[in-house]
Amino acid sequence: MTVPVFGEKSNHKDYQTRYGVYAIIPNQEAEKIILVQAPNGSWFLPGGEIENGENHDTALKRELLEELGFSAEIGYYYGQADEYFYSRHRDTYYYNPAFLYEVIAYHRVGNPLEDFNNLAWFPVEEAIGLLKRGSHKWGVLEWQKHHH
Repeated sequence: MTVPVFGEKSNHKDYQTRYGVYAIIPNQEAEKIILVQAPNGSWFLPGGEIENGENHDTALKRELLEELGFSAEIGYYYGQADEYFYSRHRDTYYYNPAFLYEVIAYHRVGNPLEDFNNLAWFPVEEAIGLLKRGSHKWGVLEWQKHHH
């Protein structure tokens, strides 16, 4: 299967590779999903960078605890989608292979450890429109194909 690629890669820039793992977390009726809004106003799927020594499962569970305060059961793997982007916040060009999963069960175990993000549930179509990264939109569209 071909890996979809989003963003424009410039041959004149030095890209830092940042592997990320992200989750589509539907509500019980599967009509809304939760998104995370960064301090800059951009909306993303919950998840983030895979740290040294972590596998996808460990990284995603850690990220969901940090961002949402959720303990989660990871379900279906939708695949990898690559993204090239520039982070003004970090003044860095990134190559971001994103690995996208569904969360099939979760429960709140506490407050998010990262208290600088906003969290909100959106109807799926609205969420797709709000997501900043093409790779995240792709993940939600893949989730929709399998669940509707």
